[in-house]
Amino acid sequence: MGSRSKNATRCWRCRMHIDRCVCAAVPDVDIATRVIVAMHYREWHKTTATAPLMALAVPSCEIRLRGKQGTTFDASGLDDPNRRPMVLFPADDAEVLSTELLARDPRPVTLVVPDGNWGQASRAVRREPSLRELPRVILPDLGATRYRLRTEPRLGGLATYEAISRALGILEGPALQAQLDHLFDAMVEATLTTRGA
Repeated sequence: MGSRSKNATRCWRCRMHIDRCVCAAVPDVDIATRVIVAMHYREWHKTTATAPLMALAVPSCEIRLRGKQGTTFDASGLDDPNRRPMVLFPADDAEVLSTELLARDPRPVTLVVPDGNWGQASRAVRREPSLRELPRVILPDLGATRYRLRTEPRLGGLATYEAISRALGILEGPALQAQLDHLFDAMVEATLTTRGA
């Protein structure tokens, strides 16, 4: 077990401990896909949350908090007729995200990704009116998670960052996914060293 204090100073950009900062591995990307992470508000403060790292790596990725009583989810832009919205969520009617699916509609994609624990993510899709009617997509089987910082309760489950990276690999190409995966691996390894692994 690591001996580092939980109050150790963190980098304000990558949220890692200062001496384990991974900002140098952040790629410089410019993509057509827009990513909106519908994050449960309780997830934001968790140091193991991976969506903030994706928002750092991909400028067109934004985090919108949801789930707090008395607040409304920001659905702006989801009805843009010039873009093709889809929700990355394993619903019964979800289609596999593939080049064939993308070929049916040439508009750039707005990918909405519910984030939180399984219950929080599934409630986001059911309860948010702006997400309820959007088409759902799932990832093809691209192998097991490489996230070793939290136990994945669902078979085939991925960290939010990994799921977005794999989706962008299909939407934008494998070169982008490789850059994003490099950053993810750097974050995981750096975090494991703080735990004495």
